[in-house]
Amino acid sequence: MTDAPTLFDLWASRDLFRDPILAATVAGAILGWLGVYVVLRRMVFVAAAVSQAAALGVALAFYAQIHFSWQVSPVLGAVTLTLLVSGLFMLEPKRLRITRESLLGLAFVLAGGAAVAIGDRISQEAHEIGAILFGTAVLVRSSDLWLILGLSALLFVGHVFTTRGMVLASFDPAAAKVQGLPVRWLDAFLFLSIGAMVAIATRALGALPVFAFTVLPAMAALALGGRVTTVLLLSALLGAASGLLGYVVAFLRDLPVGASQTIVAASWVAVALIIRLLISKLR
Repeated sequence: MTDAPTLFDLWASRDLFRDPILAATVAGAILGWLGVYVVLRRMVFVAAAVSQAAALGVALAFYAQIHFSWQVSPVLGAVTLTLLVSGLFMLEPKRLRITRESLLGLAFVLAGGAAVAIGDRISQEAHEIGAILFGTAVLVRSSDLWLILGLSALLFVGHVFTTRGMVLASFDPAAAKVQGLPVRWLDAFLFLSIGAMVAIATRALGALPVFAFTVLPAMAALALGGRVTTVLLLSALLGAASGLLGYVVAFLRDLPVGASQTIVAASWVAVALIIRLLISKLR
């Protein structure tokens, strides 16, 4: 019987695991921030639909390479599909006589089903599709890491400068329009931010943890309450912690990384709800 891995073993292997840990930590932070708007707007399925679209884009890129000898970058495939799906969400669903929830559900089911179907036709890259859907430990490429770092920096700066308008547009779009804020442009920036970040992060980390980072830290932060800026920062912190600690737990307990990161993110929700319950009992 072999000894269980320790934190010392993880530190000794830091050169191997540095990139995936850093990628998950940074992606968790920016997705946690963006997730506050997703949860506030009751569009949780946006994250699920977009992450499935990213997986489909990667699968299509591999399919094109294998069956048509087209050298299509998986990152390009992921970004293209996610931006297309994000564009659908910017449409006014009432004109189509359907609800936004129905549109989200359609995108999620269609993209997820197509990703599985295409994945079944590219057995040579089956390990890549599995990694995209559930996350992986050591397959984060340097190029993926730099894309995550660069895009996260740009989005963080952009959203810091638009926080007031974005919050008002999320809480009360009518009031935002009365104050002269460009609500449609703010919505477009938000959806494109979610689409681009989810695409890059899904390619590197997998659809399951990316969905968790986009929804669960925000749920925990909103449950604890406070000023919106505090909630945004707390959600980003919890997202980063989910990526980092999830990786550590996966290494120590020999668990799939994506599942471990998802469990850690879900634990923040459980803790936040317990704290909220205790506070309500004491009042």
